Amino acid sequence: MTQDALDTIIRSQLPGVLTSTAYEFAGRQISGKVRDSYVDGDIRYLVTTDRLSCFDVVVTSIPFKGQVLNQMATEWFARVGDIVHHHLLDVPDPNVMVVQNCEVLPIEVVVRGYVTGSAWRDYTAGKRISGIQLPEGLRASEQLAEPIITPSTKAEVGDHDEPVSEEEILKRGLVDPKHWDYIKEASFALFQRGQEYAATQGLLLVDTKYEFGLHQGKVVLLDEIHTLDSSRYWIADSYQECFEEGRTPQMLDKEPVRRWLMEQGFSGEGVVPAFSDAYRCELSRHYVDSYQKILGTPFTPIHGDTEGRIASALQHYKQQKEQGE
Repeated sequence: MTQDALDTIIRSQLPGVLTSTAYEFAGRQISGKVRDSYVDGDIRYLVTTDRLSCFDVVVTSIPFKGQVLNQMATEWFARVGDIVHHHLLDVPDPNVMVVQNCEVLPIEVVVRGYVTGSAWRDYTAGKRISGIQLPEGLRASEQLAEPIITPSTKAEVGDHDEPVSEEEILKRGLVDPKHWDYIKEASFALFQRGQEYAATQGLLLVDTKYEFGLHQGKVVLLDEIHTLDSSRYWIADSYQECFEEGRTPQMLDKEPVRRWLMEQGFSGEGVVPAFSDAYRCELSRHYVDSYQKILGTPFTPIHGDTEGRIASALQHYKQQKEQGE
């Protein structure tokens, strides 16, 4: 697909972005920042919308963002099944995952290989990073001697995630110690797998977020993995030059949006700045382009009535499931 053709499709999809869902037939609805889930017994239907969240606040909607994230996540789940059990069962629509209904653990596990983003902001403010004291003299975007885990509490919609140390996690009983040991081991292994694959695409997987839950007492990887929303990617070839010159590395994630918001004076509190349609289209192209660079495969946007298409797919899937029981 040519860039002009893609631009035309993106613009035409602006009125049809998926900002909310209401599929009562699918089960009990639970709305997150980006995903709407429907609980139906032992399974959930996870619908990835086009909502964009920054600083734990939904700030706008981006054409095809949901499709990009969902397809990236399903591809990555297929690549890590040998490392950890994950919740993915089926994919009835490009925006939908059918997953095991798990007890969600109340933490997010952030693995960092470089000091950047919120970690850099906390570091320059003299703060520990989730209880970890980083060495003095680090520079922005510098690679750490080895990856570290910096957990945070998992916030409800409208609230903010808060850094939490490993000591606090165990002291407060947020996660069972034996489960926490397994989660740490799995998280480092997942991050290594992600970094190794990113290298084959000429990229650096800088940091990422993992979420876990329990299903029948077993630890399960949830939500998404190695997407633009959960991870930070840089272009490898230009990293060293950018770092040595004190410039921001070339990014394939949503950090540029966070920086744009901060330039407008927004860091999660107050009124969200307005996103022009031109900027939303630019961000859509960024998501599509990043998808193709990260996975190394072309992206085919499915434009039109996304909400209606998903409704039909879910109804058909549920009907087949019921007939098979």
